[in-house]
Amino acid sequence: MTSNVSGTKSKLSTLEIVYCGMFATLMMIGANITSFAPFLVVGGVPITLQPLFAILAGLVLGSRLGAISISVYTLVGLAGAPVFAGFSGGFSSILSPTFGFIVTFILSAYVAGKMVEYRRTKSMYIAAALVGIAINYLIGTNWMYYAYKLWAAAPEGFTYKMAWLWMVPPLPKDIILAVFAGIFGFRLQKIIKVGH
Repeated sequence: MTSNVSGTKSKLSTLEIVYCGMFATLMMIGANITSFAPFLVVGGVPITLQPLFAILAGLVLGSRLGAISISVYTLVGLAGAPVFAGFSGGFSSILSPTFGFIVTFILSAYVAGKMVEYRRTKSMYIAAALVGIAINYLIGTNWMYYAYKLWAAAPEGFTYKMAWLWMVPPLPKDIILAVFAGIFGFRLQKIIKVGH
């Protein structure tokens, strides 16, 4: 990795770029599982594997590279590539009620990475993954609710409670996958020595 005059990290190494690209690609794949299983959509919320890959990016690559990899995915989608759920993309995606979940993937990766940079134990990896899921749900669901109320066409009778009820079906899956991400990330970071 090249460094600037002060000795801090300034540019990504080739290997780090590859890893960031890999996790950005996993996000693209994870976003579109509903295209093969359309029944995995509850209300306006697609059930995807994105939370798993976003958190793994932070756990394995660290806060900086994890956030960069998910940011790359987000920017590729905003640029027009059909990488968001349902093979959607484009700058207009910002107006989607579920865009808040995409934004939180960046924050989830960063926070999870920061937590394990502080302490590298298996329990911390699992805790970091669960915190990442909590961030995704808390911010994403509130974003969705206010989006429907302020600029999107809300379903008839839409309420704050309904927004959270939509999040109940994917919750068990995401909790289980978060624990898996914590265990897998703990093992994988011993092999992949980047971002730490």
